[in-house]
Amino acid sequence: MKKTIIIQGSSKSYGNTNTVINYLNKDGNFDIIDLKTKNIGPFDYEFKNKEDDFIPLLEDIINKYDTIVFATPVYWYSMSGILKDFFDRMSDLLHYKKELGRKMRGKNMAMISNSGANDLKQGFTMPFIESANYLGMNYLGDTHSWFTEDGTNITIEAKDNIDTFRKLF
Repeated sequence: MKKTIIIQGSSKSYGNTNTVINYLNKDGNFDIIDLKTKNIGPFDYEFKNKEDDFIPLLEDIINKYDTIVFATPVYWYSMSGILKDFFDRMSDLLHYKKELGRKMRGKNMAMISNSGANDLKQGFTMPFIESANYLGMNYLGDTHSWFTEDGTNITIEAKDNIDTFRKLF
């Protein structure tokens, strides 16, 4: 199993994050999951959301993929809220789904972000790196992409970065 999944964490299914994902996946080698199409509630200490889509989705990801690429727009200097909920729900793997959490060990993680300009702030990648470390995953790396001034196209420099990033998989 040497498969890669891209998890799109954006509040807009067909926005800039999707444009970046489509460029990253221009050869069609990766599967894509759009979190906006899933019913994933926030973490709850009483596990009231345990019947939503999170656990079945994660079981599917763990069973089918070696590498998980998180794709997110930059919202208020951080990952999107929908992706943050997904990360928070990883706490389920530390409590009532520990056996599933152990299966994350040895898997690979990477991250691609995007915004309107080449302005990613220092520290943005820390939650991804530290989450990978905590879960026993290998953090392969990350890249940031941005768009032309009119917001319609990925810049040439960002495309070059994505092309280099793609080689990690």
